[in-house]
Amino acid sequence: MSNAESGRQGEELAAAFLVRQGYRIVERNFRCKVGEIDIVAVEGRVVCFVEVKARAGAGFGDPIDAVDRGKQRRLIRAARLYATQKRLAGIGLRYDIVSVRLDATPPAVQLFRAAFDEGSGFGARGRRW
Repeated sequence: MSNAESGRQGEELAAAFLVRQGYRIVERNFRCKVGEIDIVAVEGRVVCFVEVKARAGAGFGDPIDAVDRGKQRRLIRAARLYATQKRLAGIGLRYDIVSVRLDATPPAVQLFRAAFDEGSGFGARGRRW
């Protein structure tokens, strides 16, 4: 399975999982000059910018570990631009990560709510960068 195929499959599984968790998907694959947001969703009164990481095997480690500080910064910049374009001032924003292991049967999907924030300096698992 190619990276593009595993990415698409991971995003499909993540979107379906989020809907089952009560999220409402607003947009997928928002692209702008500073980056991409895999999924923009709403949970309650909070707009969630969701990064999806999928792995077809264990060779590259746990998917969540791929959301390093640089990826977080790019997601934050893209989210700020999205929030400005959509006039979301005063609305709660959150950064979530969905990890998908495609090598499990059935695929294992795990949600990390509020995985990081703009000023924490912490990684997706609470490790300081």
